[in-house]
Amino acid sequence: MYEKEFSQRLAKLRLQKGVSARDMSLSIGQNPGYINNIESGKAMPSMMCFFYICEYLNISPSEFFDIKSENPERLNTLVEDLKHLDSKQLENISAIVKDLIRK
Repeated sequence: MYEKEFSQRLAKLRLQKGVSARDMSLSIGQNPGYINNIESGKAMPSMMCFFYICEYLNISPSEFFDIKSENPERLNTLVEDLKHLDSKQLENISAIVKDLIRK
């Protein structure tokens, strides 16, 4: 992933969370224009700030770079919910998902 893709991925994930670049910047302890500078390609985060960004987005660094995952935060929530189901319920959910994929 290159700078342009990094910036686009950050913007997409931030928008999915429904937060402004300014609010996100302040929430991770940076100046108000920090996230905007990254999204516009003017800057790249340090490794430590990247970890803060991932923590804020409730995703792991690897999920940030997994561009096939459209909404990693929602996927994490779903996986956590699935852990509370029994085997039969999981089979039913699996069948529904497979049916949705085929359509």
